[in-house]
Amino acid sequence: MPARKNKSKPKGKRNKDEGPNAVHTYPSLHGRVLEAINGSIDPIPWFSAPGEGAVDEEYSTNIMGRFQCGNESCKVVAIHITKYTNSGYTAEVFGQRCRSCNKLGILTLDEQSYVDRVSYRLQKWAGVHVMAPVYNGRDDRPPHKTELCEGCKRGRCPRAASFS
Repeated sequence: MPARKNKSKPKGKRNKDEGPNAVHTYPSLHGRVLEAINGSIDPIPWFSAPGEGAVDEEYSTNIMGRFQCGNESCKVVAIHITKYTNSGYTAEVFGQRCRSCNKLGILTLDEQSYVDRVSYRLQKWAGVHVMAPVYNGRDDRPPHKTELCEGCKRGRCPRAASFS
């Protein structure tokens, strides 16, 4: 199936305790994740909130998207995928603050990037041999602004200097 880039805004949910645009979840993309897995593993339920079960696996990576504030935009978006012991999962997408005004930007998610990364990680954890999604390993990207990244603040961004 050819990759498609969907620039529309899927209905994301945010954690109310974190403030608007700090952390997003996209249960509306769960069906597309299941399609991408394409029967290689048993269907995995979506969990609506982190902490609904014992954690079995965790992985932080980046997906593509764009944050907009009248002053700044960036396309690298931190995501943290968690698989629970009972086979459910969550995927949290983190916000980013504007360099000029320090307000959380508005995210336009690259849905295909999200689906590719989440489905790949779930299949890898299940022991399925799949090709890794293409990552842009460019070194000419701007320096990462840890103080503006909500993923860094939570220790969940792979671009953070102290990421373990």
